Amino acid sequence: MVDKEDMLALIDLQMMMDDPETGSLIRVILLVFIGFALLYLFSFAVSRFLASRQTPHFSQLARKFIFYVGSIIILLSVMLELGFDLRGLLATAGIATVAIGFAAQTSLSNLISGLFLIGEQPFSIGDLVRVNDTLGVVESIDLLSIKLRTLDNLYVRIPNESMIKNQVTTVTKYPIRRMDLDIGVAYREDVGRVMEVLKDLATKNPFVLDDPAPLILFNHFGDSALQFRFGLWFEKSNYLVLRNSIMKDIKERFDEEDIEIPFPHMTLYSGSETSPFPVQVQNTTSKND
Repeated sequence: MVDKEDMLALIDLQMMMDDPETGSLIRVILLVFIGFALLYLFSFAVSRFLASRQTPHFSQLARKFIFYVGSIIILLSVMLELGFDLRGLLATAGIATVAIGFAAQTSLSNLISGLFLIGEQPFSIGDLVRVNDTLGVVESIDLLSIKLRTLDNLYVRIPNESMIKNQVTTVTKYPIRRMDLDIGVAYREDVGRVMEVLKDLATKNPFVLDDPAPLILFNHFGDSALQFRFGLWFEKSNYLVLRNSIMKDIKERFDEEDIEIPFPHMTLYSGSETSPFPVQVQNTTSKND
């Protein structure tokens, strides 16, 4: 049974709804708070649904598209409720769009470039990419720009137009990669023995893949060393552990095998027709020592 106070409250609410201005304000408040709450939940649910069926890139774009379109619909509904004439607003918006289009050609170029990136999909969210001298993990792919987080935790925003015009390297595009190390040894060392030691190091390292086989190449004659190219295939997630372990293994094994890793040096030659350079060794120790 309805209490008298509840009945009076319902009557007051009905009277407020019957008042045009008050009722319009209540509907606007309901549209804003309930509408945006439902829109957020719906866009989040769609994103979760697509996450297991599509790429993270597509899922993120779908969530943003639904939220932006829904926000525009809610705002237009609010303006209608408040009595705005949308026909005049749309006409004004058309003229403003043309003016803004001429003034914002860079943004339009980024937008078009973003559409090309979305269609081509050269990388996805979570990939490690290199753009010119910037190396970072892709955190967001939007219509106007790409957001990267560098390995030293810096936030970098790169316009889509730059991504189209410049060379972009997706480091983690494929499941396996090859690490190339250039190693120099002294000229007195036996080439075959050095190659056998490198092959044994690759075989014993747990992070090096057997297939494809490691690359061991006698590369060229350097200024002061024989140069070898040591290429190791590995799973992309093992880059740091492999690099740390293999560099340590090379140094320790070369020390055990007495294989010299030379440092740069220079020999001065005055020519056969000139006298040798005079060299004097002076004692620089002070008298007080």
